[in-house]
Amino acid sequence: MAEKNLEGLRVAIIAADYFEQAELQRPKEALDDAGADTKIISVKAGEIQGVNHVEKGDKFKVDMTLADARPDQFDAVLLPGGAVNADFLRVVPEAQQFVREFDRASKPIAFICHAPWLLVSAGLAKGRSFTSYHTIQDDMRNAGANWEDKEVVRDRNWVSSRQPSDIPAFNSQMITLFAEAIPSQRAA
Repeated sequence: MAEKNLEGLRVAIIAADYFEQAELQRPKEALDDAGADTKIISVKAGEIQGVNHVEKGDKFKVDMTLADARPDQFDAVLLPGGAVNADFLRVVPEAQQFVREFDRASKPIAFICHAPWLLVSAGLAKGRSFTSYHTIQDDMRNAGANWEDKEVVRDRNWVSSRQPSDIPAFNSQMITLFAEAIPSQRAA
């Protein structure tokens, strides 16, 4: 399926310790299988700890730090959830700036679960339509977002989902969104 071919697409996956493992691992696998070049970016070098809800999961190798990563090195960004991960990243100035630059350039951003906290703290949520884990819907609405309780929501250059059970639909829409970015990125 040519429309699913992400060959050459560079994807930044921004995460910190205690990210929801399924929300990083399964989308990353889907992106890798579609030919994308994925890089895990975090605040520190080494490894980051995943969780399966509240139980410790696996550790994942960090490819580069936020201090070393530049938005112009990437074509798309994936933000996995996990309450601790998202709550930590939302106050990291480099993470906020990264997503602001991505959104300003209309580059695709895919996020799930608690991840939109970063977009709220970066000042990007007002007037946008998206979903998140249901427990933070008030935060999204209070930030001026149009929060929807749907498996997947697409709004311009954003695609969002609520939780791990939504990952099949999320992956499909994320790959579709990211594939749309290829011609404009290659022409740039």
